[in-house]
Amino acid sequence: MWGFVPLFWPLLSPARAAEILAHRMVWSLAVVGLALFATRRWGWVRELMRSPRRIGLIACAAALITLNWGLNIWSAVTDHVLGASLGYFIDPLVTIALGVVFLRERLRPAQWAAVGIGLTAVLFLTIDYGRPPWISLGIAASFAAYGLVKKKIDMGGLESFAAETAMQFLPALGYLVWLGTQGRLAFGTDGTGHALLFAASGVVTAVPLVCFGAAAIRIPLSTLGLLEYLVPVYLFLLGVLYLHEKMPPERWVGFILVWLALTVLAWDALRTARSDSSSRAVGPGVLSRDDRSAG
Repeated sequence: MWGFVPLFWPLLSPARAAEILAHRMVWSLAVVGLALFATRRWGWVRELMRSPRRIGLIACAAALITLNWGLNIWSAVTDHVLGASLGYFIDPLVTIALGVVFLRERLRPAQWAAVGIGLTAVLFLTIDYGRPPWISLGIAASFAAYGLVKKKIDMGGLESFAAETAMQFLPALGYLVWLGTQGRLAFGTDGTGHALLFAASGVVTAVPLVCFGAAAIRIPLSTLGLLEYLVPVYLFLLGVLYLHEKMPPERWVGFILVWLALTVLAWDALRTARSDSSSRAVGPGVLSRDDRSAG
């Protein structure tokens, strides 16, 4: 779902990125509120209000996802989808690094190698651009940190997303009201169909994020990081094949280095999964054929 979201935001033109971001926050709360009303899941609110620590974490998550949304929308409406793609290619490596630093997850040698290759790619792209790829790094860092905070919150995907959007709602609504007083609000100026597209931004936002929130509390952060590299594959294909963004040879080298890092991660994950599967098949306290022969 996330891989094709950049096709949606330009449909909201002539709205600028900041207005689209504010609408995304407002309509997301409306969508998740309807979902909670339909499922009658309100008991978590009282429990949340008794936990200042969890409220603080949710505020942090809301700030991080706001930054991530803003960068994503800006990249889509200004034809920088390849920058967003690179950010999400780097994101799994940043996620894995955060898992090591904050959750004390241990990395295997292949994972360390992948992180090292990823850092080399970022340095190469910095030289190519003449500056650090700030959009890509901002997307990677904000979303990786968001995943870490979501794991610490340890709430259901729907509930935690509802709490985050509730914190975003008033500032976003206030900004839209201010735009209206300045005569700069694009919403409602181009017909009903265009206004409905703004409302649909809540659905486009809520569904994949609820799924992500549900996954973040169920699987290891390192595994979550590995799965996330599916998103930039779609973004890269959109940028190159559909939007025809420029890819000079030097930039290809940087992307190829990142892909090499992800290939190492994928190989290591498959190898480890096979090893774990074999161990479970043998069972605790049961010797394999080779073990029995050695005995």
